[in-house]
Amino acid sequence: MASYRAVLDREFFDRPVLDVLPDLLGAVVVHGEVAVRLTEVEAYDGADDPASHAFRGPTPRNAVMFGPPGHAYVYFTYGMHFCVNLVCGEAGRAAAVLLRAGEVVEGAELARLRRAGARDRDLARGPARLTKALGIDRALDGADVCDPRSPLRVLRGDGVPATRVATGPRVGVSAAADRPWRWWVDGDPTVSTYRPHARRRRRTETA
Repeated sequence: MASYRAVLDREFFDRPVLDVLPDLLGAVVVHGEVAVRLTEVEAYDGADDPASHAFRGPTPRNAVMFGPPGHAYVYFTYGMHFCVNLVCGEAGRAAAVLLRAGEVVEGAELARLRRAGARDRDLARGPARLTKALGIDRALDGADVCDPRSPLRVLRGDGVPATRVATGPRVGVSAAADRPWRWWVDGDPTVSTYRPHARRRRRTETA
């Protein structure tokens, strides 16, 4: 299991979100038997970012974002999917990185059971697929990913050469859509497909 790698410490996350963002590429997220190496991440910057859940201030749903760095913010969206973010920067800033995609590097058999019928490249290709492959739900909202005893941890990776890193606009946001705050490993088959914002019929959310 990937637990032989060092868990990223609080200082790693206690930085501006745009500094943390590229350094998460290649890091490994572990929950139970499954580990995913991150290949795509996306930044959201609280009150300075109209696309952020925290833009209008704290709510019961986004409270974790306003807490200390190094904790997981898990939310339920479109009445179907969970997504996971990692809180960055000083408490109260409410900045976070959305984990968009990755490669399953441990526990592929369990990930395949959770994502029945998916090709291996698609097991964690997209934020909802990533959480399903890892078995993440709202029970992990607030989990301390810097604690080696936590059920959800983020481990130091091998890094990604700068020549393989690409940046561009975030996926599916209507506000501040031109900000190049999505970073990914260029050419990696597990990176999700870019889609601009498309207006959807509202669905009831339970989170």
